[in-house]
This record gives sequence, C-alpha cells and structure tokens, in this order.
Amino acid sequence: MKTLKIAIQKSGRLNEKSVELLKNCGLSFENYKSSLISNVSNFPLEILFLRDDDIPEYVQDGIADLGIVGENVISETGVDVSFLQMLGFGKCTLKLAVQNNSSIESIADLNGKAIATSYPVILKNFLDKNKISADIRTISGSVEIAPGLGLSDAIFDIVSTGGTLKSNGLKPFAEVMKSEAVLIGRKGDENNPLIIELIQRIQSVLRAKETKYVVLNAETKNLDLILELLPGVKSPTVVPLAESGWVAVHTVIPERDFWEKISLLKNAGAQGIVVMPIEKIIL
Repeated sequence: MKTLKIAIQKSGRLNEKSVELLKNCGLSFENYKSSLISNVSNFPLEILFLRDDDIPEYVQDGIADLGIVGENVISETGVDVSFLQMLGFGKCTLKLAVQNNSSIESIADLNGKAIATSYPVILKNFLDKNKISADIRTISGSVEIAPGLGLSDAIFDIVSTGGTLKSNGLKPFAEVMKSEAVLIGRKGDENNPLIIELIQRIQSVLRAKETKYVVLNAETKNLDLILELLPGVKSPTVVPLAESGWVAVHTVIPERDFWEKISLLKNAGAQGIVVMPIEKIIL
C-alpha cells in the first residue's frame, strides 16, 4: 500500500501542537527538528516539515496527501482542497486594527486609507465585499509597526491574545475571520483507507481531549437522580460496592460541562468523585 505523506509546519505556532497530535495518535517518529522529512516507523506515513504558506499547494498538487494548516492560510492561497477535520488548536482571529488615537472607527472610514497586512487576498475580498476602496500594502512580518512608521493608517493581521497590538499602541476595531488548524486533503482522495484510518485516530484523540472520565460513589436511593445527570458515551456503568446500598458509577463528562456537572452531582448525593484524563475514545 502506498505510503501517505502529511505536511505540517516546520516551525511556527502550529508546529508543536501538530507534532503532539500525531504522536498522540500512536505514530512513532524522531529527528523532526533537524530534518525536512521524518518516517513514521509504525504506520505507512512520511511527515514533511514545510513553511505553512507552502502546505496548501503541496496538498492540492498531490505532493503531499494531507496537511495541517490554519484556515487563514488556505483562504489566503485560494487552493482547492478538502477540509477533513477541524483540529481545535491554533485558534486565532484576523482583525483590522488602528492606533489608539486614530480617527478611524468603522469600516467605512477605511475608504482611501492605507492598510498594511501579510494577508492581502483575504483583506481584498473583505474590502470588496464591503465596497471599500483602500490601498493594500503587503508586508512580510512586523505588520504592527507599520502605522507608527507612517507606512499605513491601519493594519490587518492575526490576533491571538491582543498583547502584541496593545504593546504597539494599537486597538482592534473590526473582526474579519476566525481561524484554527485543520486537516486538509487532496480532492478525490477522501476514501483512501489509510486516510480514513488516520482521521479515525485523530478523532479519537480529539474526543478524549474534550472529555473527562469520572468515577463516583452513591447510595442506591440517589442513583436515579444521578443517572439523569450523566449521559456518558452510551450510558453510565453502575457497579455494586461491597457496602450494601452503595454503588460506583463510571461515566464520561464533556469538558465544557464539567464543573457544572460536578456541582450538580455533589448536590444529588455523589461522593468520592474521582476525575481522570482520557487518552483516546474510539466509537
């Protein structure tokens, strides 16, 4: 069977999380920091370490079968690829920002202004959609300093925490798009058995990150109320304890509902609640 190739960032904000995800999928590989290609020893897969801007085209052109890259990069390059799985990391927002003392307060105020960005395609599409005519000035890196140097009236860039904008005397005033890391593939290859297996592994890891395994003790008189609070993957597992009238309940709770559920369980009579991380969930 043909060996798959997956392209991920060689360096940058998605590199560490991409490597972590692949290793959590049970893939064994080494020397990824000192090589452009790493062979997986226990799965027919080669990992290519590339510039993030190159990944979408490598996948589109069939040089790589899969890629992990931000949605913003895909939108900027305009490639035709399949979105196979949202990955939940590398989340950011692309925003327009101006200096704190700027008179620009709305999108309409950008008419006739200069905007510095590393994402001219996304910006142009946004401006055209809003019928704004502005001078787009493409800059590679350090976009935040452009207004202070008099190169532009505004900037359009990735915002993760907003700290970089604040430290450069800038404030965001319009959100253009949200982005996160996504697994992409070449159009028409979605039914490849190896790709399907790898996606299943990735999904099992992602599900596990979103849930907690919970074991609790409860008196049988409180069991019905507790079970109403615990849907589990299928349904909770109930095991009688050595002490008469008591049971142990095993279940899975979504991370987003965790603290609310724990409080409700305690109020319903749950005791000795033990919470454990889950490595993988395979449905």
